[in-house]
Amino acid sequence: MAQQELKRDLENRHVQLIAIGGTIGTGLFLGSGKAIQLAGPSIIFAYFIVGIAVFFVMRALGELLLSKAGYQSFTDIAEDYLGPRAAFITGWTYWFCWIMTAMADVIAVGVYVQYWFDIPQWVPEIICLVVLLGLNLLTVKNFGELEFWFALIKVVTILALIAIGVVLLVIGFKTDTGMVTVKNIWGHGGIFPNGVPGFLLSFQMVVFAFVGVELVGVSAAETSNPEKNIPSAINKIPLRILFFYVGAIIALLCINPWTELSPSESPFVKTFSLVGIPIAAGIINFVVLTSAASACNSGMFSTSRILYNLSKNNQASSHFAKLNKNHVPRNGLLISTLVLSGGALLSKLIPEQAFGVVTTISAICFIWVWGVVLVCHIKYKKTQPELQAKSKFKAPFTPFVNYAVLTLFAIILIIMLVAKETRMALLLTPLWFILLFALYYSNRRKAGK
Repeated sequence: MAQQELKRDLENRHVQLIAIGGTIGTGLFLGSGKAIQLAGPSIIFAYFIVGIAVFFVMRALGELLLSKAGYQSFTDIAEDYLGPRAAFITGWTYWFCWIMTAMADVIAVGVYVQYWFDIPQWVPEIICLVVLLGLNLLTVKNFGELEFWFALIKVVTILALIAIGVVLLVIGFKTDTGMVTVKNIWGHGGIFPNGVPGFLLSFQMVVFAFVGVELVGVSAAETSNPEKNIPSAINKIPLRILFFYVGAIIALLCINPWTELSPSESPFVKTFSLVGIPIAAGIINFVVLTSAASACNSGMFSTSRILYNLSKNNQASSHFAKLNKNHVPRNGLLISTLVLSGGALLSKLIPEQAFGVVTTISAICFIWVWGVVLVCHIKYKKTQPELQAKSKFKAPFTPFVNYAVLTLFAIILIIMLVAKETRMALLLTPLWFILLFALYYSNRRKAGK
């Protein structure tokens, strides 16, 4: 029986870097270029607004996770407060979220490797999946170590960008696009050069930039000291938002007028090139490669744990509840990796639209998951006053902030419906939920319930 429980092998430094690594990825390194073109400098406010909203989601999740020792993820929470149907739909939707996201990232790995080696794109994709699968099958600590170093590379890159931006501001450096100055933020059409519509249209990519922050919750079951490590990781989220997102974007806009940034090019590559680093493209290509591998690594970890929890709750095959001798859900890892390998097929069928479609669907489904957390927290506060009174990690401003964030999420979904680029993905996403409802009631009929 001992082998049928996940092992708490993640240390505080692992949880801290998993939280950072889960939120810093292609959404920031690549997607920020498109977001900046839509919103101009007002993108700073978009990152700040969504970031703060996500922080309140995480505070709610943190309080819920620590309210009961048996919780291993938010699917367990959904089971208690919204019933088995909500747990089934949320668990499988979260699995789908990460499958879609990781598919996009494993495709990106193949593209980035071609920068150095002229080989078929699918070769590095398969190699990446096999290597990550092998490391994840050994121990959960291997996942923690791998994500620790992946995240460290991202953090160092952003710190370097911010440091370079400060130095260039102080010395009054001049690039090919003009003087490095804070006036570049508002000096090219103002803070809202494309008006409120442009500002609102940027929210889809900004939401995608934050997907994965809830990985702290998924990893809660495997931390050595969740009562200490989870609050510590969650409480540092506002600092990370201000420093890594808002700080990086401000540095980019001070060095480059927003009008000089291309939506099809990483603004990080552009910036490092402008400051005279000759191997900038190679450096950033390496960073983006590790970022994509990191996101894929996180996806393999989270999808396998979600399948494990679904199985433990009789909402998926019992095979997914079996652990290997290292206390790792081997079958969940294998099936998730197999599905992820279909990313190459998707990129072949719709190469130009694939990334945009899967990231939009991923963002929509993550909004569902975050919304479920907030609704569960509202019910927890209403129905479990004794637990809420004893909580040592109370979420602030509840339930008012829960309703405010849920309203923001609803507005973002309406924006996605109005926007031409995201409308199709939004209209397709309900098909997933219809499928899940059908599967849930089909399973209940088979079980005679």
